[in-house]
Amino acid sequence: MKKTLLLLLFIVITSCYQETAIVIEGDFTTSYANEDESIPVIIKIDNKITGADSYEWTFEGGEPAISSAKNPGEVLYKKQGTYTIKLIATNVDGERKEFSKSVVIKEGINIEFTHEIIKSNYSPVEVVLKNATIGEGLTFKWDFQDGAPATFTGKTPPNVVFTTPGDHLITLTVSNGFESEKQTQTITVAPYLVSLFSYEPNFEDDDNEAPVTINFSNKSISAISYKWSFEGGNPSISTEENPKVVFTNAGSHEVTLEAFNDKTSQIFKSTITVLPDTNLRTLTNIKLGINSAHNNNNIGAMFSTVTRQVYKANEINDQNSGLIDIVFQGLNSNFTYNRFISPDQANNYGFLSLQNAQSTIFINSQNLCNCGLNFTESQFDAMVNDSPIKSLNISYSAAGEQQFGLIYPRIILFKTQDGRKGAIKIKDMVKNGASSYILCDIKVQKQ
Repeated sequence: MKKTLLLLLFIVITSCYQETAIVIEGDFTTSYANEDESIPVIIKIDNKITGADSYEWTFEGGEPAISSAKNPGEVLYKKQGTYTIKLIATNVDGERKEFSKSVVIKEGINIEFTHEIIKSNYSPVEVVLKNATIGEGLTFKWDFQDGAPATFTGKTPPNVVFTTPGDHLITLTVSNGFESEKQTQTITVAPYLVSLFSYEPNFEDDDNEAPVTINFSNKSISAISYKWSFEGGNPSISTEENPKVVFTNAGSHEVTLEAFNDKTSQIFKSTITVLPDTNLRTLTNIKLGINSAHNNNNIGAMFSTVTRQVYKANEINDQNSGLIDIVFQGLNSNFTYNRFISPDQANNYGFLSLQNAQSTIFINSQNLCNCGLNFTESQFDAMVNDSPIKSLNISYSAAGEQQFGLIYPRIILFKTQDGRKGAIKIKDMVKNGASSYILCDIKVQKQ
């Protein structure tokens, strides 16, 4: 009887033990650290499995590659791809269970591309693009502002042509399916080629009378070389950027500039008009101050027919003093005593001495000089070339250089040190105290 009871008790205990054996349950989850799916990627492991006593983790392509910890924490992936995370869980009851999950690691984005302009940046500009971006599973989208083509999808686009002058953006957008990056570079297309020039004569030729020396100023845009032709000019052709040309004959002369770059060329033409030579320089409305106006630096009393400038006392220096060939002496503001004097005699008439002073002969009074001169105001006004004065006998005489008073219009004849003859017409005598002056026109032979 006792044996029978013990047997029954053993059966009951054994049955209860089998019913309470530990079962391996649950699963593990993975997540991207910082939600970053592109390399380098950190995968976080969250183990929610129960009933296991030991763990064998295998991380394909990861660091670490294996682990026996219940919660291995984080796994680093440095290469793009799809990898399997496997777990074998066991317990003391001999139960074994296998779990696995796949993780997708996307390629990191590090955009590298270059552009190269074929020949030059003059329109049209052809651009070669080289894409050095490294990675698998990436997509590429190109945008070419005002280019042809305007867009392209793929790693390496065809050559792109830009024609419109200005800055144009090249934008490359790279995506790995998780995120996108952009890089932009700029192409600058030079302005369209324009052939253009302006010109001006030398200072001494600004009346455009033959012979005239013309200085050409090249205003062309986007040009790298030039071909000039000058009808009636010397030289007749030139490849200089800014040539200087002499035209010896009066008339109209056509000037042609063909400007080039490595893509195209363009022609611009203009006409130079050269006037007949009068050998006469006409200068109008010249103000010459009395002595006090000059010495007080209000209105100059000294003039150069070479520079065509009036000089006050403080404007005279070693460079211009030797060019002064006309000096007016106005003793007072009432114009009771006036005369034109030779520059080399200026220090005798209330002025400072001039360095390298010129000697000019003046006939202040034609009727007193007894030299047979009677050049009238009408003759002065009618004079359009030097013919009326080149035969005049202008020579020094004490009587001819005598002073004159407040009488105008008045004609004063002169001859410069270099032999040029001229006439001064006093048109007005303006009383203004210490700033009084005479107003003149001057006609003089050219150098």
